[in-house]
Amino acid sequence: MRSGDWRYWSGNIAVAEGALDAGCRFFAGYPITPSSDLMEYIARELPRRGGIFVQAEDEIAAVNMVIGASMAGCKAMTATSGPGFSLMQEGIGYAVMTEVPMVVVNVMRLGPATGQATKAGQGDVMQARWGRHGDQCVVVLCPATVAECYSLAITAFNVSEELRVPVILLSDEHIAHMWEVVRGLERPPVVERRWAETPDTPPFGSPDADVTPMHPLGRGFNVMYTGSTHDEWGFRRTQDPEVHERLVARLWRKVHSRLDRLFIYSVEPGEGHLDVGFVAYGSVYRSAAQAARMLAGRGYRAGVLKLNTLWPLRRDVIEGFCRRASVVVVPELNLGQVAGDVRAACPGSNVYGYSKVGGGRPIYPEELCSFAEEVARR
Repeated sequence: MRSGDWRYWSGNIAVAEGALDAGCRFFAGYPITPSSDLMEYIARELPRRGGIFVQAEDEIAAVNMVIGASMAGCKAMTATSGPGFSLMQEGIGYAVMTEVPMVVVNVMRLGPATGQATKAGQGDVMQARWGRHGDQCVVVLCPATVAECYSLAITAFNVSEELRVPVILLSDEHIAHMWEVVRGLERPPVVERRWAETPDTPPFGSPDADVTPMHPLGRGFNVMYTGSTHDEWGFRRTQDPEVHERLVARLWRKVHSRLDRLFIYSVEPGEGHLDVGFVAYGSVYRSAAQAARMLAGRGYRAGVLKLNTLWPLRRDVIEGFCRRASVVVVPELNLGQVAGDVRAACPGSNVYGYSKVGGGRPIYPEELCSFAEEVARR
């Protein structure tokens, strides 16, 4: 629903609207809870805006259709959850190796396997980072509000186009099916695809640039895509160790060399000592922010580091926040996937994970506040 300067959207609808405003003109997917309503919404809206929607026979077909559409020139995306995300990993790895821009939305639910299909979880963080084999790097973004579902969907497309890398947008069932009024919505600037103007530019990196413009199909360019080791022109070099090392190092470097810009976060309050610091992401951030306010009412100074980028991470930001706090609590709807990162970044800090899995139950501010008080008194 739209009216004037406000929108009444669910998280899934906000992601779809952000993708459309970013210029997405191709979507292929297969229905799966709890991402199906995103697919249903975009199936209606995409053709109205000059795009193409395809319901694939399965998630493997969907991700490969998205890759093909992107190679042909469309900004393209898919959306899935749980087992469907697992099925897409080989395709995402191929897109990493061939440097094809694409966005994959994963609305996290409880696993493993079929798990509790309609319930919220955050157990896919490590899979989003490392689900493909080999040394590879993707960008993983995570919204905590409906408004961020919109803005980060656009950011996902921008990063994907700029770096020629798959970007994963990690939502969760709570955010996806939450309805909120969004006011003062502003569309971030949209990054368009860069195309090579002449065939004499290598399509896969060069000594001068780790990201080069794509070669357009059907315009007289020699275009070669292979998931095998290849040189800057796309020729297979599967027996050349130097070519492989140069290729893989560049695929990693083009993401990590831009870490300062890719790592999106916020800290509240921005300075000063904290009795309790929360590090949170996704829907759980909202409970952490409320718990911090409750602790303030009980005489504690509390703050929250919100992570909107889950990969790659700036450990210096995490370490700096942890050094400000006497104790750090990392609440998650998993068994501690990001808590391990926080401990690794801050080996001398008192870092406590707070986990809840099963039944899709949220982490409530009251229980988080009580846990924080308990560890703060130790």
